[in-house]
Amino acid sequence: MATLIPPSATDSPAGSKPTVTEPEKVDYFNLPCPIPYEEIHREALMSLKPELFEGMRFDFTRGLNQRFSLSHSVFMGPTELPTQSTDVVKIPTAHYEFGANFMDPKMMLFGRVMTDGRVNARLRCELSENLAMKANGQLTGEPHMSHGMVNFDYKGKDYRTQFQLGNGALFGASYIQSVTPHLSLGGEVFWAGQHRKSGIGYAARYNTDKMVATGQVASTGMVALGYVQKVSDKVSLASDFMYNYMSRDVTASVGYDYILRQDDVNILIPFCKDSLTTTSSVSMLCKDDPCAYCCRLRGKIDSNGCAAAFLEERLNMGLNFILSAEIDHKKKDYKFGFGLTVGE
Repeated sequence: MATLIPPSATDSPAGSKPTVTEPEKVDYFNLPCPIPYEEIHREALMSLKPELFEGMRFDFTRGLNQRFSLSHSVFMGPTELPTQSTDVVKIPTAHYEFGANFMDPKMMLFGRVMTDGRVNARLRCELSENLAMKANGQLTGEPHMSHGMVNFDYKGKDYRTQFQLGNGALFGASYIQSVTPHLSLGGEVFWAGQHRKSGIGYAARYNTDKMVATGQVASTGMVALGYVQKVSDKVSLASDFMYNYMSRDVTASVGYDYILRQDDVNILIPFCKDSLTTTSSVSMLCKDDPCAYCCRLRGKIDSNGCAAAFLEERLNMGLNFILSAEIDHKKKDYKFGFGLTVGE
């Protein structure tokens, strides 16, 4: 009877060798170029730190041609005043902002004028294929509040280096190097001549198609850890940990980034490969990832009892609706904001 039993499907034919999966070979002479040192936490920041606001906001942008556009912004809502006590003090405020924007493949220029007398400007210019210059400045009537900074970013084959110059005798330099296809290491130094302070910092970033893990430490006492997991094309989960070993302040937070509905309109998502601008106040323009959305929800909760949510919905082409909410149970502070954005 044993001869009637067919051979198992898992049995290897006589003389055959089992297949062995060879590890992927790494070409260390063709490693990818890392992102700038100042952007190593950008995926976690986009998920955990959306542009929350309180009150009403209306933004209108009108394009005059393919490169030049004008913008108008109106904001009405309370402004929180800094106090020595734990009580939250707010005053009602309102302001109007006029802006002009110039966008070219090799240059971007943004200018803003506000009713309180402040003038802001930002510039990004591609000086060559590998060298870019970024500058930002603010002029205001308040003493010691005007500032300016120039940043030079050199993009090498598998590394990036930056050099910063700012008012108040501020000098800074950073360097980040890819050591494997997924791991990059970097460091920075700075000198603030006006305050006679200097510092040094180190950072590491590990990223794959599904996750990003970052760590940063500096002599100023700051320790920052971040982790982002891409669950699917629509859902990302993020967490971070901030610790200052001089002041003993500790904050941990977890959050999510959920694209509720998708459309055929190009947008910016955390897992982009490159960016055109590196300011924290605006979203990053990604060139390589054409993922799009018409409704996006981001939220987070931290160890201080503060919970927040931020909703962006595209109602129509050129018309976006925004909802912002934040609850701070520790301070008993509750914030809610809504806004409309008209124009592309």
